[in-house]
Formats: sequence, structure tokens, C-alpha cells
Amino acid sequence: MNTDFTLDHGYKSFPLNATPCLASELPAKGWNLLANDLAFPLAVISRAALAHNVAWMQAYAQRKGVALAPHGKTTMSPELFRLQLAGGAWGMSFATVYQVAVGVDAGVRRIIIANQVVCDVDLDGLSTLLARHADLRVWFLVDSLAQLALIEDWAGRRAATKPFEVLLEMGIPGQRTGCRTLAEALQLAQALAASAAVRLDGIECYEGGVAQCDSEHDAREVTALVRRVTEVVRACERENLFEGDEVLVTAGGSAVFDLVLPLLRLQGVSRPLLGVLRSGCYITHDHGNYARFLVQLEKREGLDSSLRPALEVWAMVQSVPEPGLALLTCGRRDISYDLEMPIPQHHAARGELQAKAVPADWKISALNDQHAYLRFDPTGLTPAVGDRVGLGISHPCTTFDKWRWLPLVEDDGSITGAVSTRF
Repeated sequence: MNTDFTLDHGYKSFPLNATPCLASELPAKGWNLLANDLAFPLAVISRAALAHNVAWMQAYAQRKGVALAPHGKTTMSPELFRLQLAGGAWGMSFATVYQVAVGVDAGVRRIIIANQVVCDVDLDGLSTLLARHADLRVWFLVDSLAQLALIEDWAGRRAATKPFEVLLEMGIPGQRTGCRTLAEALQLAQALAASAAVRLDGIECYEGGVAQCDSEHDAREVTALVRRVTEVVRACERENLFEGDEVLVTAGGSAVFDLVLPLLRLQGVSRPLLGVLRSGCYITHDHGNYARFLVQLEKREGLDSSLRPALEVWAMVQSVPEPGLALLTCGRRDISYDLEMPIPQHHAARGELQAKAVPADWKISALNDQHAYLRFDPTGLTPAVGDRVGLGISHPCTTFDKWRWLPLVEDDGSITGAVSTRF
């Protein structure tokens, strides 16, 4: 993993009095998370858990016979992209052309844009990237004749001669983008196959919108989607609408990715089929939303364990203004809160270099921009000013985007590296 980027006081929580250094030089600093060598709050990644998650997910995909194209929007970290590719990932997924450019700079050469591309500037940018890198392949989603018309209009005005590789998106009524019916999808597929501006290479869907962390419900709803998408794949195959050497079929968020495997391993099509799983949040996992979903997956798959939470945001107790309430130096600018409040995990008293599990009654009740409200039983363990608290997160995407860098820490708190982000 390439760690050569320069850190200085322009990065949040890097010490103002420290000499700028390369991230690869961090081990020589001898810094430790709990020695207060860095300012709080501080988002950190456990190196051991990170390595475990990359290896576990790659092994899972290989065991299931599918390719893995992790969703890079989760971290937007070139260092983590390279780690995933080195671990065996087939490619990467992104949501925007800007994100694609970051991935290309990091060395990614197979990319799925799990989103529609509609803007002239983005089509221009994608065309430039493809012309600049002969070994680059990018697929993006199309879900309407209106979008196809925009692409064809762009191609006519630009006198484009090379078609874009695209995937037809199937959606879910009331949910996000994508064709709603077989008839709508087949009409679009016929138009895509007839167009000189694009090349239809496969089908895409996203199942996460129906997942409710209830195995019976989730299996029923995702299976229904899989059946609908399978109908589209087979209908397009019968009409010989796919143009590539193999049919690319892709799905998979980070919550119920096991339930889309029947689609990604579809049998009975005449040409080779490549099933691509697009999970993203697995790389650091979390302590809340995805942790609950993975318990259900483990039960369905008969697993004793799976992914480990690797991302925490550490804060310091700055005030205990009344019994049962402590204010931490962490707020909406620093940590996820879109799905639920941060979840206290660890506590280290002032001067201690070893963290312990927090009491079960410790809860974060609210966040301000720069403060977290830690509620606790005043008759039990009471946090003191200067103590440190490690906060677990729910939904890693919206913690990563609040940091330009995240230290990598060992189990003993030693800081031995870092990753950067490009949001």
C-alpha cells in the first residue's frame, strides 16, 4: 500500500508543532493514540481489522464464484483502493466521474459507475479518461430512453466514434433509479443495442433499498428483485441484445450481499456471464447498522464470524457540567450521525495507555457541530475531564468524508501509517 503523501498542520488533528512528514514516516515518530500525541477528535483505522476485512471479503467472493468491485465512494482513499486491488479485487465501483478519476489515478483499470451519467461535462471527462488510458474500461448505468437521448445528442455534437460501455439498470418501485418493469427494460435494451453511442454489456441492480435487517423480509424482497432482473437478462439474451464477449451482471450493497448471489451466478445463458459484487462498507465495517445486518447474514450462511469493525473516532472529555452528562470533543463535523448516534466503545482515563470497554449505560444522546453529549449513570463509572472515549460508528461512508487523513493504529495504540481521502 503506497503511503507516500505529506502530512502537515493543514490536516485536521495533525499536531501544529510537529514537523511535516510523509505518512510512511509515521512509524518513526513513535506516536500512540492514547499518549495524546495527536489532537482529538481523531478518526483511526485498526490495521489488523482492516487486513482481516479485505481478506475475508475477497475470500468470500472467491468462494461464491463471483468477482468483487468494491464501492470506492465509501472511503475515497487511494491507499485503500490499492489495498483492495492488491487483495484480489477485480475492479472498483464509483458513483461519479470525479470519483472515477481518483480511482484511475490510483491505478484502477476496471470501473463500474453504479449511477447514471447525464451531463456533457461528465461525458467529456469520461471520454478523456478512456482516451488517455488504453487499458481502462468503464461501464455506467442507463435506465431511460431520455438518458440515452442525452448521450446520443452528446455523441453527435462531439462527433464521438467510440461507444460507451453501459449496463441497463433495473430498479424497484418507490425506490431509487432503474427501470421498473420488464417491458420498460426490454424497450430500453432494444434501443441501447441499436444505438451507435453505447454498447450494452449487461444488467445492474441495487437491492439495499428494500433491506430492513429482517431475514424473512429481506430474503423475500431481494429474491423478488433477483427474479425480475433474471427475467430481463434472459429476455435480452433471447433477442441477442448484449454486445460484449460476456454478460456483466452486477449487484450488491454492504448489507444483504449474500441474497443477490443467485443473480450473479445465473446459469443457462448462452454466453459467459460475469457476476460482480459491489459491496463497499465491508472494508471498515461498523458498530451499528452494518453490524446488525451482518449478524443476519452470518445466521443465513452458518458463519461463526465475519467482518470486524475497524473504524473509530476518539474524542476527549472536555467538560462534565452536571451529574450524568459529559461533553466530548467530537461532533457532526467529525463522525457519522445520518443513521444513528455514535456508539461508545472504549474508555481510557487520563494518563492511561490501555483502553477498556465502556459501561453499557454510556450513550451518545446528541451531537452539535463540535460536541457530543455522553450520558451515563452518575452512580457508576464517571468520565472525567481529560479522559478519552472511543466512539463506534454506524455507516462508515459519512465518517470518511469528514477526514482528509486517518491514522492506522496497531492493537497497542501505536500509529504506524495513514491513509488519505479525496472527497
